[in-house]
This record gives sequence, C-alpha cells and structure tokens, in this order.
Amino acid sequence: MALATRPEQRDKQSRETQRPARPRTAVGRLWQSTIGKKTVMAVSGLFMLLYLIAHMAGNLKVFFGPDDMNSYAHWLRTLGEPVLHHEWGLWIMRVGLVAAVVAHGVAAYQLSRRDIAARPVKYVHRHRTSYAARTMRWGGVILALFIVWHILDLTTGTVNPNGEYGRPYENIVATFSTWYGNVIYFVAMIAVGLHIRHGFFSAAQTLGAGSPTRDRALKAAANGLALVLTLGFLSVPIGVIIGVVE
Repeated sequence: MALATRPEQRDKQSRETQRPARPRTAVGRLWQSTIGKKTVMAVSGLFMLLYLIAHMAGNLKVFFGPDDMNSYAHWLRTLGEPVLHHEWGLWIMRVGLVAAVVAHGVAAYQLSRRDIAARPVKYVHRHRTSYAARTMRWGGVILALFIVWHILDLTTGTVNPNGEYGRPYENIVATFSTWYGNVIYFVAMIAVGLHIRHGFFSAAQTLGAGSPTRDRALKAAANGLALVLTLGFLSVPIGVIIGVVE
C-alpha cells in the first residue's frame, strides 16, 4: 500500500505547479521584470520620438510647394539605392516603427495590469498628477487609432477620395480641406504633445539620465519638444486652412 502524501508536500507541489516557469534566457527574464518593461517602453519611445522629429521636418516641405514635397517623397522611396531595391529602405523604417509601436503598447498594457494587480483597492486620496500623466493611457489609444487613420488617409488613400497616389502634396491639401480631417489631426497632435511631455521625462528617468540637478532641464526639454512637435505638425493643416498651402 502506497504511503499517503503529507499535506505539506501536497501544498508545496501545488505551489510549484501553479508558479509560472522562470524564463531560461536573460532577455526573457528582463522582459518579465518591471524595470525590463519600462526600459522597453523608454527605448521604443525614444525611437518613435526620433521618427516624429524627422517626419515633422519632412512635412514642413509642404510650405515650399508641390515640387519640393513630392520630390522629398520620391527620395524616401529611393532611400538606400542602389544597395537596396526600390522602397526597401522605406519598408525597413516602417517595419521598425511598427515593431516599436507594438513593443511600446504591449509593455504599457502589461505594466498597467501589473500596477492594478498590485493595488486592487483604489487610493482613498488621489495623488495630484499632471493632466498628461493622467491621460497617458487614453492618449496612447488615440494615437494607435490615428496611426491607422493616417495610413488609410495619406498612404493608401482609402479614406481620402480626392487623393492621388504618389502625390503627397495634393493628398495633404485634399485631406485638410475637409473639416473631419482637420478635427482628427488636431486631436491626435495634441495627444502626441501631451504624450511626449510626460513620456520623455519618464524615459529619461528609466534610463538613468535623471538626477536632482538635471530634472529641471529634462522637464524643460520635454516641454520644449512637445511644444515644437505639436506646433510643427499643426502648422501644416493650418497652412491649408488659411490658404498658404493650396
């Protein structure tokens, strides 16, 4: 007759069965940790920030007329030639951007769920936080939806009936000649500004750049970047509205 398993042994076996398997690789262990997810958010966020700066600079070419803007768009498609085939460089950037957006979103969602699980009971007294910090989650959702709209509007032309393939200047004028195109863009760019204002400072803290002596400068840089990017992006639809771009 087999010996009965002791209750202590059964409890230990049950806990070991329920405990999630420890990742075998250093990358897996880093991803499972809170600091690892915050690092992924910080690095992917800075990558997207660099993309936004370059994208805004490219958008401002619209003020120099259709020839400059359309030539810039053609140059993007030939980036890397002759080493790379036509549009390969552009697609490499797109894939990298999508990977950064997905990594950023997944890490943010998992950190949010982990934070909720650690605090199942809400605080009696709410801590005072900035408007940008309180709306980071909804700002991320708005930006994710806007990216889909932006692609369908100015890349594929699916929701831009007056757009022309390969003619970005004309497509910009067409989309910002509609009230809904302007409303969607304005809301999204304000969300971008708030996201950058809070996210840049948080990323700097995560990557170890913050300190009592540098925090003020980092906050000023975050505010300056958010303001410049927001105004830079919004200047394009405003230019169409007032007739500077036509």
